[in-house]
Amino acid sequence: MSSLFATLKAALRGDEEVAASPPPTVTPLIVAAAGAARRHSPSTVEELELELLLEALFQCHGYDFRGYERALVMRKVQALCAQMGLLTISALQSRILHDDGAYHTLLRALYVAPALMFDDTLEASMLRLSLGISLHGVALPRVWLADCAGAQQAWTLAILLEQEQLAARTEIYATVNSDAMLAEVQQASLPMAQLSELQLNYVRSGGVGKLIDYFDVSDHGTRAVLKPQLAGRITWAQYNLVTDASFNEFHMILGQRALPDFGPALRRRVLQLFDDSLAPFGLLALDRDLDDHDPLARHYKPVLAHQPWYKRIA
Repeated sequence: MSSLFATLKAALRGDEEVAASPPPTVTPLIVAAAGAARRHSPSTVEELELELLLEALFQCHGYDFRGYERALVMRKVQALCAQMGLLTISALQSRILHDDGAYHTLLRALYVAPALMFDDTLEASMLRLSLGISLHGVALPRVWLADCAGAQQAWTLAILLEQEQLAARTEIYATVNSDAMLAEVQQASLPMAQLSELQLNYVRSGGVGKLIDYFDVSDHGTRAVLKPQLAGRITWAQYNLVTDASFNEFHMILGQRALPDFGPALRRRVLQLFDDSLAPFGLLALDRDLDDHDPLARHYKPVLAHQPWYKRIA
C-alpha cells in the first residue's frame, strides 16, 4: 500500500507541470410509455411493467430513471416489491401514483446506496493522499460530491479535509436527488454504538486517533453529530445529474458512487457535465477507466495505473 501511495504522490505532483417543456397530460403518459417500450423492446411482461413504472415516475414526479442501467433498476424494483409484499411491478406503479410515501420509498430504492463512513478503505486512502497534494495549492478549494451517498460520505470527506488542515478553507458541495433525501441528510446523526463500529473502518483506511474526536454527543450520550466547524463546511443541495446543468467550477469531483447506475447514454451525459465543471488540474474520481476512444479522455491523465482517478491536463 505504501508503494501505491508513493506512485500516486509522484504522479499527482508531476501532472502539475503539464500544462424543458411541461410534462404531458395523463393521456400522453400511456402513449409516451408505449413508445419507450417499443424502443427498448421489452421481452417480458415484467420488463414492460418496468418501462411503464419509470415513465410514470418521470411524468408524475419529474424524476427520470429511464436512462439508468435497466438490469440494475429491475433488481432494485423486484427487491422493493418483495419488501412491500407486492406481487407485480404494476401494483407498485399504482402505489407510487396515489401514495407519496410509496413514491419516496421507490426513490430511495433507486438512488445510490447509502454509504458508511470509511466503508471503502482504498477509496478513503486514495482520497486522503489526493486531498493533500491536489488542494493545498488552491486558495479556496471546492469539492463536489455528486449524487452523494448520504451524510456519512460527506462526513468522511470533511474529516479527511480537517486532517489535511484544509477544512477551514474548503467548501464541500454535496448534492442529492430529491428534497426528501435533502431533509434526511441535513438532520442526520448516528447511534454511538455504530460510531464505535466505524472506528475499525477508519483505522483500516489510515486514520489515526479516535473517530469520536470529530463528533459531538447528543440525546443523553446516545447519538453523535458531526462537529459544527466541520458540518458548516458542507453545503447540501438538491440536484439532478440527469437534467441539471453545471452550477460551479470545482477542484475535485467525486462521482464514483453515482456512475455505476447509469446506462451508456446517460453516463456520457454525466461525464460531459463533470468535464464542464472541473477546473484545470482538478481531480476527477470515477467508478471505472475512461474509454480511450471517448473524446473527453484526452483532457485527463490517470494519477495511478489501474485506478480510475484522473487529473485534468487540458
